[in-house]
Amino acid sequence: MVSTKDDPEIAAGPRSLPRVVDIAQAAGVSTATVDRVLNNRPGVRAATVQRVLKAAAELDYLPDGDLHAAAGQKPMRLSFLLPAGNNRFLTGLGEMIRRADAMLAPHGVKAQVEFIRSFNPELLARSLFQHGRRADGVAFMALEHPAVREAVDALADRNVPSVTLISDILNCRRAGYVGLDNRAAGRTAGYLIARFLKHRQAKVAMIAGSLSYRAHEDREMGFLHVLKEIAPDIEVVGLREGHDDEGKSYRQTRMLLGLHPDLAGVYNIGGGAEGVARALKETRREREMVFITHGLTTETRGLLIDGALDAVITQDPRNTLSACVGIFTNLRAGRPPMQAVESPRAEVIFRENLPKNMLPDE
Repeated sequence: MVSTKDDPEIAAGPRSLPRVVDIAQAAGVSTATVDRVLNNRPGVRAATVQRVLKAAAELDYLPDGDLHAAAGQKPMRLSFLLPAGNNRFLTGLGEMIRRADAMLAPHGVKAQVEFIRSFNPELLARSLFQHGRRADGVAFMALEHPAVREAVDALADRNVPSVTLISDILNCRRAGYVGLDNRAAGRTAGYLIARFLKHRQAKVAMIAGSLSYRAHEDREMGFLHVLKEIAPDIEVVGLREGHDDEGKSYRQTRMLLGLHPDLAGVYNIGGGAEGVARALKETRREREMVFITHGLTTETRGLLIDGALDAVITQDPRNTLSACVGIFTNLRAGRPPMQAVESPRAEVIFRENLPKNMLPDE
């Protein structure tokens, strides 16, 4: 008989199984980071992922097969469909996704971006079908249209999940939405204009990209509702569609200024802020008009600095991408789509609080 005194492992009793906290200590990270890595969630740098997996292997936390799956799972192919045009925030978001290989690789994701002609629901529906044949998931900025709903449902029938970005679509089987609460964003814009105008009697106008986007429609409704509640003396004199185009937004603004020489404010719901600012500058109204828009870009940043623009309501594009990848990763792992996924938050940017690293093209 072998005495337990002769065998240190037996003498010490059965070895306890390693815990997440043990891996965290060995890798020098938090337990939350370990959980993200082991469950293949986004938001962890590649070097940290490798350090956590190495610590888990050394502690025999996972069988070799599971570690291999965590470290070398077949890449998930994601397609991002964004509107073409000169909406600088959206083009910047697309370019950021194209350059995000290093960020996405640790999560087993390969992403491609296609810009499609804006405000064309039939073309968007066809693109959804086409990308659904070769992608594991599709993220897109939705247009409100039956053809788009049918395409989303057809992808769901083929087990290809879709996620809406920036603007949502209802009554279809999309897997999730990544974007702002746009009704709240519109209310925020209305609140800001009312405060800037000191709730006095005044005229303001709205310029939308297109009301085919639920995001723009929701922003309009939120804007109108909050003004009615807190500043009933402010009159909204018109809503024009600029189609996120700088030239169209410029012409619409010049027309509004001609019709309403006493116009006191403009809420630009979509893109094309540069065109609005150009019209205000040409008529020398940029210092007296309240101007609120969406999307922090290099151009809107410059307009804030020179005083032509008062505030930008925006969301961090990197958080948008991270949340989107998180939804697809959850679906692939059989988890609820929104588990541990933090939705983007609206941020109000003024000249005095401009961030250094928030632009999609940085």
